[in-house]
This record gives sequence, structure tokens and C-alpha cells, in this order.
Amino acid sequence: MEASKAGTAVRPKILMIAGEASGDSRGAELIRAIRKKVPESVFFGIGGDRMAGAGMEIRRHVRETAFLGFLEVIRHLPFIRRVFREMTRFLDERNPDLVILVDYPGFNLRFAGIAKKRGFRVVYYISPQIWAWGGGRIRKIRKTVDHMIVVFPFEESFYGRAGVPVTFVGHPLTDTFHVEETRESFFASLDLDAGGKTLGLLPGSRKQEVRRLLPEMVGAARILKTRIPGLQCVVGQSPTLSDEDYAPFLSGTDIRGVRGRTHALMRHCDALAVASGTATLEAAVAGTPMVVVYKMAPLSYRIGKRLVRVEHIGLVNIVAGRRLVPELIQSGARSERIAGTLWPLLVEEDPIRFMREGLRETVSRLGEPGAADRAADVVVRFLGGADKG
Repeated sequence: MEASKAGTAVRPKILMIAGEASGDSRGAELIRAIRKKVPESVFFGIGGDRMAGAGMEIRRHVRETAFLGFLEVIRHLPFIRRVFREMTRFLDERNPDLVILVDYPGFNLRFAGIAKKRGFRVVYYISPQIWAWGGGRIRKIRKTVDHMIVVFPFEESFYGRAGVPVTFVGHPLTDTFHVEETRESFFASLDLDAGGKTLGLLPGSRKQEVRRLLPEMVGAARILKTRIPGLQCVVGQSPTLSDEDYAPFLSGTDIRGVRGRTHALMRHCDALAVASGTATLEAAVAGTPMVVVYKMAPLSYRIGKRLVRVEHIGLVNIVAGRRLVPELIQSGARSERIAGTLWPLLVEEDPIRFMREGLRETVSRLGEPGAADRAADVVVRFLGGADKG
């Protein structure tokens, strides 16, 4: 027998589910790290182009599964349920040695319960932000997750107090944020002036985010262009979205678009408008002053506001433990407000220096390089049967 639910496998089979673009990146890093230790490992499940490039068999693509907000999830419930049933059948058919769930809590926490009932071991990488939503889910995690692998130091103590086996591995960004492209070559490739003030726009990786945020960001850019002669603007385009998703909002502007070079954009721009999420931490690693912008469907926001228990919405501020970066949310995420908040970060020396210093201190809290490798060590223990949770 090639594999079993409880013992060592000759060619270990791993079911992975990462339902969004950021999870696709983290999942791909983990696959590569595991394969360095166990080259014969076989991976299959839900992911994107990066996980496919790392060698995973993609059953469903993240383009199909990334939804934002309560209303969007409700609207797509029939599809989500169909995918859930499909993955449950897939679990039974392929009989993996281990299930690895990457972020994507609305789907993955429920799937953890299904996998656990069937006798499969479950490792969760990139914790659900239950520390933001209150502790109600922690009891479910304690019953359904054999080991939680976390990327923020405060998560380790949170899970430890709740009796959930946990390992803090550091944040993957300490390994993956590399910019070899110089400012001069980056701007030359876009036919822009390397010496000119440049604003970067990062409206997110989901269609809903782009539709809600990019028009306001573009409006802010127009306002700032009237105040700062020669201001250049570049929008970072998600690899999971097409040019057509951005075209309606960029038509008639001189804003350039880049895909696959987001880290270079973050590093070489003078200031950024960033959708709330992992991108705010990437911008922090880049050391570039930023404004966090977020807008959901009104009902989704009202529901979320009643449930969320944290003071800040931006990950960069949560890690910093203070409001280091301005947050413009819902009605505050208007072009005029975005422009007014970005202005000092583009032209005033003291606010720029203050934020850069704060970002450096925040990044120091993310741990040492080697996150994916340490996460792979946890996985290998489970594949070898040495760690029962």
C-alpha cells in the first residue's frame, strides 16, 4: 500500500487548499520546501498558477474561488457548496496522507472538520484571523486541526493559551521579498522618468476589490497630479486577473500597469495606496510610505463591523500594534480623502521619515528568514508519523 492515513508513505500524497492569490503564493513556497525534504511528494487540490508551477495538480483555480465579503459569499453559495462536495469526494478518492489548508478560513475551517471526521490529519498554514473575529472558532480549531503553523508571533501565544498545537515559523515575506530590478531599469521599462515622483496603486487581487477601489484610487491620482507637476502613477495588476478587469478604470489616463513586478513597484514608488491585506506587509518590507484603503459591500461591512474585535484593519498596523499607517475605510475611501492623506507622504520630509522608521521597526517583528523551510519541517514530522498533533 503506497499511502495510509496514519503512517509513512513511500510517495506521500498531500491535499492542499489555497483559495486566494496570497495563499497560492504561500502554498507554492511550502510545496517547494517540502519537496526539498521529501522529493517524491505528490500534491493536488485548490490553488493557482504559482502552486501549479511548483508541481501541484490543480483541481480548482483560485480565479474561481476568491470572494470578498459576506454578500459575495452568499451570492456564490451554490458554487461554493458544489466545490466543497467535489473536494470531499476528491478527499475520499485520493486518500491523502495529509491535508494542508492555507488561509481561506470560510471554506477551510469547515473542510478541516470533514477531513478530521474521516480520519485524516490536518495541518493549517497561515492562521485564520480568529484573533480579530473573537474566540468562538478556537474550539472548532482545537477539535479539527492537528497543528497550526502561524506567521505572526502574537498568534503563537494566542493558540498556545487555547491548547492548540502551534508553531511560529516567521513570515514568508522575509524570504520572498526580493527586488533585483533597479529604479532606473524599472522606470525605463515603463517609459517613465526615474527621477520623477511616482505613486503606486495596489487595488487588490480580487475583481470585487478592483471594481470598488481602483476608481477611487485613480480619482485620487488625478487630484494629486494637479498638485504635484509631473506625478507619475503605476497600478499593480494581479496575475489572477486580466487586463480587461482593469481597462474600464484606466481608460483615458496615462497610468501604467505592471504585472508580476509588484515588489519592484512597491520598492521604487515614492508612496502607495494599498488595499488592506497581505500587500500592506509587503509594502512595509519595501519600506515605502502608504495609505491603506478598503471598501466592501455596505451590508458586508456592517456585518463585519459588528463581529471584528481589532482596532486596526491593516495587517501592517496590527503587527505594529498602533496606527502607523492611515486607514481609509468605506465612505472614507473616497478620492479626495485618499489624495489628501497621500499628499504629505509624497512631499513632506517629516511624515515620510516617521513612517519609514516605523515600517522598519514593524518588519523586525516578522521573524527571521526561513519560514517555508520551518513550516516544511512540521509537515515532514506528520508525513513520518512522528507528530500525532
